[in-house]
Amino acid sequence: MDIKRYMREVGQRARVAARAISRAETAAKDSALVAMAAEIERQTDALIAANRKDLEAGKAQGLDSAMLDRLELNSQRIKSMAEGLRQIALLPDPVGEINDLNYRPSGIQVGRMRVPLGVIGIIYESRPNVTADAAGLCLKSGNASILRGGSEAIHSNQAIAVCIQTGLKQAGLPEDAVQVVETTDRAAVGELIRMK
Repeated sequence: MDIKRYMREVGQRARVAARAISRAETAAKDSALVAMAAEIERQTDALIAANRKDLEAGKAQGLDSAMLDRLELNSQRIKSMAEGLRQIALLPDPVGEINDLNYRPSGIQVGRMRVPLGVIGIIYESRPNVTADAAGLCLKSGNASILRGGSEAIHSNQAIAVCIQTGLKQAGLPEDAVQVVETTDRAAVGELIRMK
């Protein structure tokens, strides 16, 4: 795999999706979050099966019990992931919020408005639930995201990504608004950090 080219393509797709997400209505974003949650619950067995691959590989690599515990997905943790997405949907939409309005001596009113950043890259360790949390928070704030979880959780993260993208599609939002890096090659992290 040509990592440089792959990451450039991921970034370009995220940039295009970010434009659409930044203009998305609150109802569409909330609908996507609720659909993601429902799909995560619907795919519980598939998520546990994918996670089992990660756990078996982790044991073979000699990961300690604390790391394996963080890596594990069970039905309760999957329900918590889904509930987290539903809670994000209930939060007020920060996009367009205006505060600190003041009148300047010239009579002009000045304030601060919250706007999306665009594309957010997040690198995190081997907690698969972070994939759903990060995707949900970025979506709610009108941002596209590129997520790079720990290599120990690659199968789990990819399975969660499918659920997230299904929810985006059901809400009529671009699936590329949330992308999980599909390679464990460390060079992808370097490319992600350097992307403009």
